Amino acid sequence: MTGRTQRARGQAPRYWYDGAPAPLFAKLVSGLYAGVTGARRWLYRKGWLRSRHPGVPVVVVGNITAGGSGKTPLTIAIVERLRQQGYTPGVASRGHGREDEATPLWVDARTDPARAGDEPVLIAAHTGVRLRVDRDRHAAARALAEAGCDVVVCDDGLQHYGLARDIEIEVIDGQRRYGNGRLLPAGPLREPVERGRRCDFRIANVPEGNGEGARAGFGEWPMRLMADKALPLVGGRPCGLEAFAGHRVHAVAGIGNPERFFAMLRQRDIAVVPHAFPDHHDYSEADLEFGSPLPVLMTEKDAVKCRDFLAPSHFSVPVRAELPEAFWVAFIARLQALGSPDESN
Repeated sequence: MTGRTQRARGQAPRYWYDGAPAPLFAKLVSGLYAGVTGARRWLYRKGWLRSRHPGVPVVVVGNITAGGSGKTPLTIAIVERLRQQGYTPGVASRGHGREDEATPLWVDARTDPARAGDEPVLIAAHTGVRLRVDRDRHAAARALAEAGCDVVVCDDGLQHYGLARDIEIEVIDGQRRYGNGRLLPAGPLREPVERGRRCDFRIANVPEGNGEGARAGFGEWPMRLMADKALPLVGGRPCGLEAFAGHRVHAVAGIGNPERFFAMLRQRDIAVVPHAFPDHHDYSEADLEFGSPLPVLMTEKDAVKCRDFLAPSHFSVPVRAELPEAFWVAFIARLQALGSPDESN
């Protein structure tokens, strides 16, 4: 294990997922966290804190655990399906990790990820739809509606109750699930498990081959993130991942669960030298200097932040979310049943 892997994994304490007891201080803070967040949800339920609706249907894609679960690929897939169905979707995001989170911003594929956040730039590059980053997600959704979008997809934001929503989608890591089931910081949960069960749709990200212990539970739709090619980042033709089978590569992942990316490459018989970075890591040229002339495979989310210091040996590995067609039928039916939401909801 590299030093970078250890540092990145330090973001998720081992006791969240390995069965070890949580430290006493973490349990105490977890109790305080539970009280504060529970009171906040209660104030919204009672109407003392107000949720505002932008006037067009709102779909929130989120999770109740800290760390990555596959929200961004699912958001891209939802946007693409909505366009196929004749909608004009827009995406609202906070833009985690950007330099100035207080300033709203329109984002496209050319926007500097330091200003917009890595995930918004990735979504914009894949879809080309209107995308607004704003820590006030209602303001972002309202701007999208005023720009002509007839449905807003919110990338993350399940806990952002200031934005009223019509459809909630929980994304679950099908392998790690809810860890030890405790709230932050004693465990990975942002909200109690019961919160996820109140969502309209629950999607389990299940690795190819299912992975050890990975599953979609009762009432959950399985989602697989499929990858079959590598894109050279300084020009050239894409190649199949099978071209790297039997060879050693440096693998770079600055995502919520880097091991998911490494395991996907190993499953294709690629010998991985792993380099895990913290989620939303701000890369420098030195981060990609590994001292050996091996190919470097990285996630698309990392690639958008490394475009100023790429080399011919650098490749991104795009993934696409695949879900059962029955899910899309159910999702579109739910959206069509909404009609025109009352702005006062």
